[in-house]
Amino acid sequence: MCTAVSFLTRDHYFGRNLDLEYSYEESVTITPRNYPFRFRNGTELSTHYALIGMAYVYENTPLYYEATNEKGLSMAGLNFPGYAVYHPAAPGKENIASFELLSWLLGQCADLSEVREKLKNLQITDEAFSPQLPTSTLHWMVADRTGSLVLESVAEGLKIHENPVGILTNSPPFDYQMCNLRNYMALTREFPENRFAPGLELTPYSRGMGAMGLPGDLSSASRFVKAVFTRMNSVCGSSESESISQFFHILSSVEQQRGCVHMGEGKYEFTIYSCCCNTDRGIYYYTTYENSQITGVDMHKENLDGTELVSYPLVTGQQILMQN
Repeated sequence: MCTAVSFLTRDHYFGRNLDLEYSYEESVTITPRNYPFRFRNGTELSTHYALIGMAYVYENTPLYYEATNEKGLSMAGLNFPGYAVYHPAAPGKENIASFELLSWLLGQCADLSEVREKLKNLQITDEAFSPQLPTSTLHWMVADRTGSLVLESVAEGLKIHENPVGILTNSPPFDYQMCNLRNYMALTREFPENRFAPGLELTPYSRGMGAMGLPGDLSSASRFVKAVFTRMNSVCGSSESESISQFFHILSSVEQQRGCVHMGEGKYEFTIYSCCCNTDRGIYYYTTYENSQITGVDMHKENLDGTELVSYPLVTGQQILMQN
């Protein structure tokens, strides 16, 4: 399971936790403008916006988990089991396989207004990349500095949700997650008032009691509530250091520690990596489970007019600064 965040200070930041029980040997991958995207419907983008993000590169194809393009538009795919339904290709539709959707949108769209136009005729198809890589059940968050959308392909078709909280987790669907926030509307970052029994002299005995009842478990519904509360109440300076630090703190509020979610057969789901991209500057930052030091890759230090993928393997070993 995963959590994605869109966050605005002076610049716009976008990123996510990737929570799984295994790694696909993903890498920070830059796709330059002239690397061709060839889609299963027979169309091709021979030139497009450059992308940076985390991808599993398979048969020289970048299968992005999340990415940002050079215009500042970002997108992430998150697991959506039990609800995601992809449909057969339909005449008259823009038929795009689920694994192609991120590259198709980010390659062509500069902002959310262009995304909305592209989505009007979109059909997300059920074609798998290969027998070795079957279809993943996903929904997506797309964001720029003006806001964000959630895309969910379900049995009824493609649903597009405006996302006022800038957070996405996993199942159940986004409209349920937003409705569920009403269960926590009384929570506050302030000291609570005694509304339980006005005739009793009840006073707080600890700081933070205004948020008592805020979920702390690792379910997707609880992570959604916790991440929304943390993001919407965040107080952050506008510098790059302050912004990325706060972003990683938001993600760490819902990270998963190995051992707390048992998947059976000795496997445990945990936060494999966390990432934060400054979408205005094209700098991708990340940490991994074993390496809490922030590592960065700047897409603009590469040749964005090139034709070959650029990949940086993750720095996974713990980096420790000794002071004596």
